[in-house]
Amino acid sequence: MTDLSRRNVLRGALAASVAALAAGTAVRAAHAAPGGPTALAAGRSARPVGPAATHLSVASNGGRWRTRTASGWGDWRALASCPAGHENPANARALLPLGPGVVEYEVDVPASTSVAELSTAGATARSTGEARIAGLTTGKQYFPRSAWGADESLRFRADGSESFPAAYFPVQTLTVHHTALPVGADPAADVRAIYRDHAVNQDFGDIGYHLLIDPLGGVYEGRWSGTDQHPVFGAPPRAKPVDGKPRMSNGAHVGGYNAGNVGVCVMGDFTTEPPSAQAVDSLVTVLAALSQACGLDPVGRTDYVNPISGATRSVDTISGHRDWLATQCPGERFFPELAGIRAEVAKRVGGR
Repeated sequence: MTDLSRRNVLRGALAASVAALAAGTAVRAAHAAPGGPTALAAGRSARPVGPAATHLSVASNGGRWRTRTASGWGDWRALASCPAGHENPANARALLPLGPGVVEYEVDVPASTSVAELSTAGATARSTGEARIAGLTTGKQYFPRSAWGADESLRFRADGSESFPAAYFPVQTLTVHHTALPVGADPAADVRAIYRDHAVNQDFGDIGYHLLIDPLGGVYEGRWSGTDQHPVFGAPPRAKPVDGKPRMSNGAHVGGYNAGNVGVCVMGDFTTEPPSAQAVDSLVTVLAALSQACGLDPVGRTDYVNPISGATRSVDTISGHRDWLATQCPGERFFPELAGIRAEVAKRVGGR
């Protein structure tokens, strides 16, 4: 269970979610989205919030947004995004939490676009104990897909076939992201919103990241990798280890460079503020476990080769999203910390 003294790391409404995370209330499937995308013209557009909406997904790589409650309009905020993708880079989408009491929203975008309302109400996360990475202990609270309320039907098409059947590859690199999404009152609801946005709105077939980390340091299973509720890696016979090392389930977090590349996403928008100390500690712990399990040098460089397309890239073995593609992810305030994180990961791997 989460140490309740850690609640003070969260601001505003997020503090209210800690009790729900610790309480262990059973999870129900997340509600369906209120509706499909709505076209928006360039410039300013205001719309009332649907009765079940909890998040917005705006297809835009720039602009700003604000919300209105009974007290009036709030401040304008920048539209930030983490553009994921399968074998081609995806268009950027900004995922936005509406918050309690919001009755209207307004977006101001440089070009015509679309917005979709998402609903993630009706589920409370329940930790299942300690996160284990390829059998290695982490000491971090863990939320498998069943615990955060993943609607597994979103991974399948109308005919019952998987949108993107799992494929497994040896791990070459680890990539760090931010969600570019302010964390709401319930981090699990934000995970469900990301999942629906990736799986349905962007047609990735599933959430793009392999693991997500909330501001308290809780670790969430991301991309589906098998039926065992353990993250990232497949189990034999579907994913037989290579040279004794596990194979990862292919994700959709760096367009064109996914196969063999594990995506770890820290929840929050780190454009102007850094992640919490608890989140960074969990990130270091998770990266150390992945590095050890996969035989990676945390402070080395890798000449990555995509085993599907043959695309190549020379990157730090533990890299940031922007090392691969033109993006601000994992945030202007967070990206400079990656050098120190790599060094700390190396210390922990050496000390195991």
